[in-house]
This record gives sequence, structure tokens and C-alpha cells, in this order.
Amino acid sequence: MHAAVPKEFEFRQSDFDQIKNQIFDLTGISLTDAKKDMVYSRLSRRIRDLGLTNFKQYCDLIAKDDSPELVNFINAITTNLTSFFRENHHFKFLVDNALPDIMRRNKETRRIRIWSAGCSTGEEPYSLAITLKEALPRKHSWDIKILATDLDTEVLAKAQKGVYDLDRINGLAEAQQKKWFSCGTGSQAGLVKISDEIKSLISFRQLNLMAEWPMKGPFDIIFCRNVVIYFDKPTQKVLFKRYADLLAEDRYLFVGHSESLLKVSTKFELIGNTIYQNSGAS
Repeated sequence: MHAAVPKEFEFRQSDFDQIKNQIFDLTGISLTDAKKDMVYSRLSRRIRDLGLTNFKQYCDLIAKDDSPELVNFINAITTNLTSFFRENHHFKFLVDNALPDIMRRNKETRRIRIWSAGCSTGEEPYSLAITLKEALPRKHSWDIKILATDLDTEVLAKAQKGVYDLDRINGLAEAQQKKWFSCGTGSQAGLVKISDEIKSLISFRQLNLMAEWPMKGPFDIIFCRNVVIYFDKPTQKVLFKRYADLLAEDRYLFVGHSESLLKVSTKFELIGNTIYQNSGAS
């Protein structure tokens, strides 16, 4: 047997326990012991950058409420994996079912409000904006606003720029690529930028889902996909109650492929593959 390779930094169980407790208190994210190696890998970079020698020093640093390192700590722990039109059946349902229903219900106000909660680097809200632009009549007079929020300030900065590697849009139809993206040249070769027409529909904001929410709603659509898997069941129950309170009755909630509201919330009715409707139940 090969001897275990010694770790660069001392990482005791007590350090991991402190990190688990702190990230839960700050964000509601619940880390299991299976995430210990992941935490070591991600925070080792911060320890190295800060010139520290072990995790105890890092834990002491982030224990201070006013520590500027807390933002970097949260950014390092949160996981960001996304793509354009990920879980495409959700966008098909929007076009075929949800949007026609919402347009009928909102024909007096002619408003559509959407929230992408956990928007990461922006592919999800941009996919939503493209879907609405393509689904609505060319000369529509609808007032459309998409709120895109995330805890991680670094991914939000990338999302606001709307610049991606060319291979990120390989899965999109050629017509969509040409209409909604412009290719970079010179030093920007190999990059694409989302069109201003699409960007204009979206407001990006930093938001901790466990803190107070400044928006009042009501929303017609909430996308919260692959977010609650990091929360324990009591936290999920609180979160979905808050979503129900902000979502207009009979409007739509989309969750991730491995997520379910079973035994978590009675306020939503399952109407499709990880698609729910706010039933207004108590």
C-alpha cells in the first residue's frame, strides 16, 4: 500500500466542524463529512493566497463578523455549475404551457415577473430571457423583468458581463447563436457576448437566501434549481414557504433534477418533471 500523501496544511476535524457550522449560519448550506476533501481543496487556495500556515489560522480569521475574508469564504464553498438551457424540458414547458397561461391571467397588467434564484454565472436567466423573447409576439407590449440573484459575488460579476467561452453555446441552435450572441475578435477571439436586448431584461443582485429579501413580488415564475440540495430539510421548509408567499397563486416553481418538495412543502402541486404550481394551500 502507498502511504498517504501528507497534506500541505494541517486540517483537523475541529477546523472542519467550525467551517461547517459557520457556512450553515451564514448561508443555510449544510455540509456533510463527505464534503471534507472538497472544503480542504477550495480553502487551501485561500490559505495559500493569504500566506497562512494552517486551517486554524483561517478559522480564526473568518470567525470575526466584520472580516473581509467572509465574502471569499462563501464564494469558495458555494458550488456553481450551470449551462445554457440546462434541463431543457423546463424551457419547453415555459413555451408550451406556463407562458400562455400567465399571459392569459395577466392580460390586464401585461406584466411578467421572473426570479432566477441561484443564477450562478448567468446562463439560466439569459436562457429565460431568450425564451421569452422568442416566445412572445415580435411587437409585444409586455413589461418583462427577470431578477437574477446569487450569493457568490464572483459569479455574479461574470453574469453581469455576459461574456462566455465560445464552446459554452455549442449546444444552441445556430439561429440562436447568431441572433443573441456576438463573437469576439482580436484579443477577444474565442469569446461570445450576450446581446444588449437580452441583458436589458435582467437585473443581477447579490442575495443570501437565508437573509431578508428586499423584493415584494408577486412573481409569476421562480427558478430555484440545484440550490436546496445544499440545505437541510428544516431550512428547505422555511425557504419554500417564503417562495410560496412571493409567488402568485397558480404560478410556477421550477426545481433541480434531483430535488423534490415531498415532505417539505404542501403549498405546491407537482404538475410536471420537477415543475410545481403554487396551490395557495395553507
